Amino acid sequence: MRKTALFALAALTPLAFAAQALAADGAIATAADAPTNVEALIVTGEITYRNRTEDAAPVLSYDQEYFQRFEPVSAGDAMKRVPSVTFLSDVLESDGARLRGLDPGYTQILINGEKVPGALADRSFFVDRIPAELLDRIEIIRAPSANRSGDAVAGALNIVLRDALTLNGGYVRGGVTRYNDDKFAGNAGVYWGGEVGPGRLLIGANVQGRRAPKEKTSWRYKTPGGALDNIEVQTDVRDGTDYSFNASYDVAVGGGDLTLEGFFVRTDRLQDEDSLEYRGGIRDNANLLTANDNDLDILTDSWSLRGKYVRDMFGGRSKFKLGYSELKDDQFEFEQELEFLRDAAPFPDADRFTRDETRTDLKDSELSAELEHERDIGFGKLSFGVQYVDKSRDNLVTERRNRFNVANGVNGGFAYPAPTGSWTDQGFGKVAIEETRIDPYVMLNGKTDLVTWEVGLRYETTDTKITDDSGGVGAADRVTENDYAFLLPSANFKFRAGDNGRINLSVGRTVRRPNFDSLQPILLKDEYGDDQDFIGNPNLKPETAWGLDLGYERRLPGRGVAGVNVFYRQISDLIEEDLLSVDRTDPAAVKRVYTSKNVGDGKVWGVEFDLSTPLTFIGLENTGVFLNYSWLDSDINDRYGSRRFNSQSNYVFNVGFIQDLPSWEAAFGVTYRKQGNAWSRITLEEVRTEYGGDLEMFIEKRIGERLVVRLTGQNLLDSSKDEVFDKFGSIQDQIDRKHDEYEIETEKAGPVFQLTARYAF
Repeated sequence: MRKTALFALAALTPLAFAAQALAADGAIATAADAPTNVEALIVTGEITYRNRTEDAAPVLSYDQEYFQRFEPVSAGDAMKRVPSVTFLSDVLESDGARLRGLDPGYTQILINGEKVPGALADRSFFVDRIPAELLDRIEIIRAPSANRSGDAVAGALNIVLRDALTLNGGYVRGGVTRYNDDKFAGNAGVYWGGEVGPGRLLIGANVQGRRAPKEKTSWRYKTPGGALDNIEVQTDVRDGTDYSFNASYDVAVGGGDLTLEGFFVRTDRLQDEDSLEYRGGIRDNANLLTANDNDLDILTDSWSLRGKYVRDMFGGRSKFKLGYSELKDDQFEFEQELEFLRDAAPFPDADRFTRDETRTDLKDSELSAELEHERDIGFGKLSFGVQYVDKSRDNLVTERRNRFNVANGVNGGFAYPAPTGSWTDQGFGKVAIEETRIDPYVMLNGKTDLVTWEVGLRYETTDTKITDDSGGVGAADRVTENDYAFLLPSANFKFRAGDNGRINLSVGRTVRRPNFDSLQPILLKDEYGDDQDFIGNPNLKPETAWGLDLGYERRLPGRGVAGVNVFYRQISDLIEEDLLSVDRTDPAAVKRVYTSKNVGDGKVWGVEFDLSTPLTFIGLENTGVFLNYSWLDSDINDRYGSRRFNSQSNYVFNVGFIQDLPSWEAAFGVTYRKQGNAWSRITLEEVRTEYGGDLEMFIEKRIGERLVVRLTGQNLLDSSKDEVFDKFGSIQDQIDRKHDEYEIETEKAGPVFQLTARYAF
């Protein structure tokens, strides 16, 4: 509780500045658009469509009202409705966003336009950690600009939180969610924005119950088409609560505008998996092979404090930024298993007990600063500046194992015995990674009657230091240092095409830094199976990419917009797993060690279409339709031949409508989403993944000018995730297609219903 209070205080630090500003001089800072009255935002009878932005870079902007009526739980749930975003998550989960279907590490996740640390080894941020109630809008940034970090090969997703210039007034929110297992979870929140002293303040807090009950079944064979070896029946329940606080204060100070903002998000979650495995697929006690209990307890805290000051000076406009972000992720996982058919005595007599425990303590922090100056040079504006990031990532992983034979008649059935004192340490990994980046840039932009343009050059420098302290007490630390630099040019053009159309053209170079797991020089035993280990390579080079985007966008009658875009990425220095060494000193157990290497090139391309419009042109002004479709493809070569980028779906499709009923002060709507098949090939395993369609709906009733009640239904088609695994004992077996195991797994979850009310005050 003390830690929670501390982080909450950090998130609300702008309140302290607001209090001090009560006595300060100066006028209220104003935005280009006046803050929205809460009544218009919360109790609205208008359908909201995708925005057209005036930036030279291709940006698609979706306001919070675009998603709100379907009551998404998280930013990830909201992203399911925008073009080209896919997920490889379990059913009812939307965590690692895959823009254009690529691995999350290729997508830059921004919060309020700034990078934030993520818990994952690929540097990505789980977007389901941000409650949807915090959102002001989501932006898809398809191409790079010189004033943004270049690690956005697939593009960037900018999660813009509500700030002090967003709301005028307050509202409270409350609701309850019913899941398919007859369990309930509640949610509540309160937000307020308004004038405080000479500035504007926004504060908000939200508590969101989260639950995802699923059922899985796996069928395992020795080879495709062979006899059924065993079947595993599993329940998987993810249960937890998300807490969030945010605050923002905007005030005029010393002739300029000062913005202070902070947020804190806590994820407290338990993932409980229980399974029973049966010989030959015969589900009775005589054929019970194993009973398994696997729990993962997660506590993740993310918080950020940032300040920005903008002032006219030196013949132009200067901007100063300073920020600190931190993510702390503590996880404890145990897996315990009873084996029943090691001898002739079947259930309830267990024969063997095994328990594995893993503790992970991760802290990732970033200190950032930026100086930028912009001035008019006649034919356009010149911007130049420098961005600084000091990143520190400390990761400690400890593992231990306990196993013993169980005497017949003792601890029979599903009673897991207490572990004995004979724990075996499986080693630990303790690695510290420090990265320092200094990235200067220069950018020119301008506008004529026919074209809006922006050209820029960014120079990114990175110094990396990796300290491996996994040797234990008395062992010397292993320190590896590396540095690299890249020139990243970019150009964005937006051409006028008639009164309602425009053409976007963008070209630029981007970069993807290596995964932390790939960099860490830690030997992971049996990572790819028995006697097949993996060790990281701290000398990896980042991947780089040249990209092209070409699109056409047209304004439709009313407030509608339609657009089509084609994109291409040529990626160099791809990072893949490769064989490092082979130890044949023991012919009975040949030891192979794999590592990560820069191995070659790949390319990604696709076509993206989006439409959101009222049906005013056929007399249905209170009917809004939404549609987006992305066709995605790629090519990469590995030791086995040509393939797509791992786990890239071949398409993603969204369609839906909202019908407003003004005379009834009500509305309803439906959306349908379908994500195409994905295929992945790594060392010793290949996976094919298929998702069912996802149908959602809402019904709302507005009561007066201040209250709206909304009923939503999600996963109404009992969507499933189906996977096929081809598993091999060695690389040569994989080449020769000699299976070690062939597995088919299906995962399914039921409908989720949510009743929510918002009241504006």
